[in-house]
Formats: sequence, C-alpha cells, structure tokens
Amino acid sequence: MDFIVKNWALFAIAAVSGGMLLWPLLRKGIGGVGTLQATQLMNRDDALVVDLRPAAEYAKGHILGARGIPLTELERRAGELDKHKAKPVILYCGDGNRAGGGAALLRKNGFANVVNLTGGYAAWQQAGLPVEK
Repeated sequence: MDFIVKNWALFAIAAVSGGMLLWPLLRKGIGGVGTLQATQLMNRDDALVVDLRPAAEYAKGHILGARGIPLTELERRAGELDKHKAKPVILYCGDGNRAGGGAALLRKNGFANVVNLTGGYAAWQQAGLPVEK
C-alpha cells in the first residue's frame, strides 16, 4: 500500500491512459460491424442499408441499394422504415462517428437489430466495395 501512496502519479497516469484506450469502444457502443460483416448481412439476411449523410453527399455516391435519410431527418422519417423492423438495419455516415446516434434513435423506436458500419462510407470505399451514384 505504501508503494501506491508514494507513486500515486503513476497510477493516475495508468488510469487515464486506460480510459483513453476504452473511450472509442464506449463512444461507439456495441453494434458496430465491419465491411465484411455488413456485406454478409446484406446478402444473407437482406439487411436494409441506410445512409445518414446529407443528401448532397448521398448523391455523390452511396452503398449499392442504400436508402438516403440524413441523420438530421431520421427522427421525423423513422416511420418510413417501420416495415423493416424485423430485418437487420445497417446505418452508416461518412466516417462512422455519427451513425451511433441514429442507431440509438431507431432502437428507441422498436428496431431490434440495428448496427453501424464501422468506419462508415470511407471504410466501404477503402475496401473497394461497390457504390452507386
């Protein structure tokens, strides 16, 4: 115990650095999928894909078959997705940082199987997967 008292600064640094390592996991939450898992959900389970980027970005290019509903309009337009509540829903934004909020909103509205695409549209493009304009 005397060691801990004398070296409290080292323990504080260790606690802070551990927290910084866990922060991305806690911020994104559980339910993120990579591009491989997303394509499997799309192909095997007929998942609905929703692009949460602004309409202008959606028009420049989006994942094949994705429905464009900007995150700012998701709460108002969530009813458009009600018939897909039984299906898996994959949400994505530009870089994967904003889709978590959309997933929480849809879960609150009764969607049981909602996941975000880790890395968003940028990860999809980097993987060389198909997009449409």
